[in-house]
Amino acid sequence: MRIAIVTGGAQGIGKGVVHHLLGQGWRVAAFDRDIEALDELAAELDSEALLACSCDVSEEDSVAAALEKVRAWTSEAHDHVGIDLLVSNAGLADPDCGPIEDLSLAEWRKWQDSHVTGAFLTVRGCVPGLRRRKGAIVLMASTRAHQSEPHTEAYAAAKGALCAMTHALAVSLGPDIRVNAVLPGWIETRDWQKSSQREVAEHRRIDREQHPVGRVGAPQDIAATVEFLASEGAGFITGQQFVVDGGMSRKMIYAD
Repeated sequence: MRIAIVTGGAQGIGKGVVHHLLGQGWRVAAFDRDIEALDELAAELDSEALLACSCDVSEEDSVAAALEKVRAWTSEAHDHVGIDLLVSNAGLADPDCGPIEDLSLAEWRKWQDSHVTGAFLTVRGCVPGLRRRKGAIVLMASTRAHQSEPHTEAYAAAKGALCAMTHALAVSLGPDIRVNAVLPGWIETRDWQKSSQREVAEHRRIDREQHPVGRVGAPQDIAATVEFLASEGAGFITGQQFVVDGGMSRKMIYAD
């Protein structure tokens, strides 16, 4: 049985990845700091193949405790020791940090800790288990690592760091562990939130036409990419960045 850990797994893209992997027969540990969202996820899926685990990835002790729960969970199920896939997806989702001259150091650190420190702590903790199964790591970056809107410096810096971390880890951890990054573009997640924040997603024609594929993305698009990167078919791929944005960032846009 293949085992995956998905951080930020209770809502948004992470929730989509959890749903997809469970549907493909994986056992999945979903880490999230939002208890309400975790409880809803567990009730919604109601599966023995899911471990919904409270975890703040920016806190060292919290990550260590969550990984210990995973070890106990897999031991109880008589799974072989180890992990097949880590999806480091957790992080503050709002890219807007306001004008740089008004951004406090504490606020800056929140973005870096949730994305970069969180990835570091979970990767570090999972490496021994991943080595045992010659597993894979997927870091969830963003097209915002390559292009920006105003007032997104903290988010862009964090996502750019994840791209750099990807190739560094690939070189350090190979050949036992492959490491790649997925860079989502516009992915609609409003209908993948916990019930108190869920919204019906509607897109205008202009929203769809910004994408050469003719639509806005969905968490399932990212989940399918993650599954491929964990598969034997991707066995010769490591240290790479995969933009999954429906072609939006390749389209030249001129103001009227």
